[in-house]
Amino acid sequence: MEFTDITYEVENGLAWITINRPERYNSFRARTVDELIHAFKLAWSSDEVGAITLTGAGEKAFCTGGDQKQRAETGDYGPSESGLFEVESLHRVIRDVPKPVIAAVNGFAIGGGHVLHMLCDLTIASDNAIFGQNGPRVGSFDAGFGTGYMARIIGEKRAREIWFLCRKYSAEQAEAWGLINKVVAPDQLKAEVRQWADEILNLSPTSLKVLKQSFNTDTEHFAGIGQMAYSSLRLFGESPEALEGITAFNEKRAPNFAPYRGN
Repeated sequence: MEFTDITYEVENGLAWITINRPERYNSFRARTVDELIHAFKLAWSSDEVGAITLTGAGEKAFCTGGDQKQRAETGDYGPSESGLFEVESLHRVIRDVPKPVIAAVNGFAIGGGHVLHMLCDLTIASDNAIFGQNGPRVGSFDAGFGTGYMARIIGEKRAREIWFLCRKYSAEQAEAWGLINKVVAPDQLKAEVRQWADEILNLSPTSLKVLKQSFNTDTEHFAGIGQMAYSSLRLFGESPEALEGITAFNEKRAPNFAPYRGN
């Protein structure tokens, strides 16, 4: 696959997968998701790779989820290789790849991008990183891993706060809650990831694979919940309520959801 939306490079055992759409705050369209899946599979099968880093190009964003401008322009997230929007498959491959995945968060990790960093095994963030969910603000949601797994990481009350208020949180706050592993200065992010990867590369790859699979077993049922939620989201996305959310987002105004509170 010829990459247009991401970059992929391997450096001394560490694969760097970078979402390369800084002009759209590294939001993903269907092609971006296809390319990310392909890159993770390249890293999976490579004897050279022992650890993987997911990050975003530039300094403004790690990833801000689905490309809402694309959604407003075409009614979907654009064409894909299979004809499907494979975001569930992306979640799957991040969990299933038998090598530790480190999220290097620079700038915004919002919405679907916030879920991506959570699904990575470890998260290192620059001190200018911002975390949060945005779905209910734009007529969307990400249940399954986005809710249940988040609650496992930070607890029910915090997870519900993040989803029900759609606030934004600093890297310092995210670290205090246990949502991320470490905060560093922006110019130290790559070096810190390199250090963690080098420690990982000194360890038994089979041991790490089995340990990752063991950790995943306890939360595997969230994949099924996520499939049901995605089915609901596809239907909900065509409703007047959801259209109000995305229209308001692109018009840079507050949405009016009041007519739908009795639903």
